[in-house]
Amino acid sequence: MTGAEPSLPGVTTLRETGTTIVRRGLALSPAIKEGLWFTVLLAVVSTIGGAVVPIVIQRTIDAGLGEGGSTSFGDVAGALWLALALVLLTGLVAYWMRVRLFVASERGLAELRVTAFRHVHDLSMLTQNAERRGVLVSRVTSDIDQVSIFLQMTGIMIVLSLGQMVVATVVMAFYSWQLTLVVWLCFLPLAVSLKYFASRLSRAYDTVRRTVGEMLAVVAEPVVGASVVRAHAIEQRTQRRVDGGIDGNLQANVRAQKLVAVTFASAGLAGGLANAAAVAAGVVLGVAGGLSMGTVIAFAFLVGLLVGPAQMATQVLTEAQNAIASWRRVIELLDTPADVLDPGASGVRLPDEVLGARFEHVGFAYPGGPPVLSDVDLVIEPRQRVAVVGETGSGKTTFAKLLTRLMDPTTGTVRLGETDIASVAFDELRRHVLMVPQEGFLFDATLRDNLRYGRDGATDAELLATVADLGLVDWFASLPAGLDTSVGQRGESLSAGERQLVALVRSALADPDFLVLDEATSAVDPQTELRTTRALERLLDGRTSVTIAHRLTTAENADRVLVFDAGRLVEDGTHDELVGAGGVYSRLHASWVAQASLNLPE
Repeated sequence: MTGAEPSLPGVTTLRETGTTIVRRGLALSPAIKEGLWFTVLLAVVSTIGGAVVPIVIQRTIDAGLGEGGSTSFGDVAGALWLALALVLLTGLVAYWMRVRLFVASERGLAELRVTAFRHVHDLSMLTQNAERRGVLVSRVTSDIDQVSIFLQMTGIMIVLSLGQMVVATVVMAFYSWQLTLVVWLCFLPLAVSLKYFASRLSRAYDTVRRTVGEMLAVVAEPVVGASVVRAHAIEQRTQRRVDGGIDGNLQANVRAQKLVAVTFASAGLAGGLANAAAVAAGVVLGVAGGLSMGTVIAFAFLVGLLVGPAQMATQVLTEAQNAIASWRRVIELLDTPADVLDPGASGVRLPDEVLGARFEHVGFAYPGGPPVLSDVDLVIEPRQRVAVVGETGSGKTTFAKLLTRLMDPTTGTVRLGETDIASVAFDELRRHVLMVPQEGFLFDATLRDNLRYGRDGATDAELLATVADLGLVDWFASLPAGLDTSVGQRGESLSAGERQLVALVRSALADPDFLVLDEATSAVDPQTELRTTRALERLLDGRTSVTIAHRLTTAENADRVLVFDAGRLVEDGTHDELVGAGGVYSRLHASWVAQASLNLPE
């Protein structure tokens, strides 16, 4: 077992009743409710055909067949033809009802899926990093799929069963209210017990849906990291972890299905009792002259119309609890606050010029943790090249994320020019400020498609011109299919250095004023490093840039160096000034020089 799935940060696990969850779920998918009452009416009409046959049987028997009389086909032909017409009509109505229900549910759940997916991307990096990716994916995919199954299959069963029970009860009451009362008294204990089973099934299927997310998480991780698993020969340990996740889901499903089996058996018992009681009471009433033979036999058929829905109610209850558990998890996701809020259309527009940045006494701390950054106060001038250095955990990556508003500061204000970046719409902010991460993520598509993430709709000529502007023509010429080259999942068909080159071309196409780079050249060959350095020089020309420096030359060539240590900005100056100061940067520089000397060729 992998342990309990963590709750999303900032939200308490929902404990509302199933009715409340369904009401909230339907409110999030308004298309499901469009024309719902007409669809329910069609469902009720479609069940009328089931009651026609018992009525025809009653009329046929009471017309003389049951007494051995001379009843001919002509005596019942009218009723048979009417029954056939009604059965065909209700069949067409049932088809119409199903189509309406399928279309409405798919439209509504498509809305919900889009909303949930968008909300995942609205969450801050802090919230996303606190949750396993497989769990987030399961809430947008398998959980909504489970709701879809409930609405399309079980939803149909609910409306058909209710319609069938209503029609059967009305016809039964028309024939004999006494027998109708006997039948319903037999089903009363089942109806009372379902409320008890509903609460237990709700808890059981909450566990089932949680273990599905855990299982997806533990299965997805080793699939993505297959090379690491093989490299470290941890196949057996990984298999045990995967087996634990699968077994946890298996045990949760077994416990839930045991409850389902009890409810299904209870429905069968209630149906058997109802049939026996109806026949016995019908015979008594028939002997007393209160009912005809045809009515008693028809009643037995009508009781069958109740038994089916009663047994189906257990399956409906099961699927309903499963769907409610899934709906609850999706609603929890949507209730998770997007702590980095997009001002949207009300946001401030930035001036069309190269901007600098200003940190005004900025601090940041993770929830419940110590400060990661403390009282950072500085100004970055337009077109200035800034290198950010510091040991691991010093706060330099947090500084970059605050500058690009992947997170918001706990205290203080970050500005672009004179504008608080919290007041700038995301699309406007990304037009001016762009972060190039250490690992350039590529999608499983062609090189052309990946480059167009920098500028949607860019022509091939524009793509090639940008490649040339960055001095990467020789690298591009080495690709097997040019722009049609498939990069593979996560860009695995390219080397780490080539993925970084693609990220740089994509950034140049976006044409931002302000670039924030997490430099990544330590794992590339010298030729790719030379290409990357040349491309970076051209990309940064005329722009403001902040680079988290991993190389000595990056810091040496910067206009300014910011040195972080233990969450504080401890030094700020040019390379030469800081080397001469004999502080933190001087020690880091000495370490870089020593490392570089060890790597020199003999």
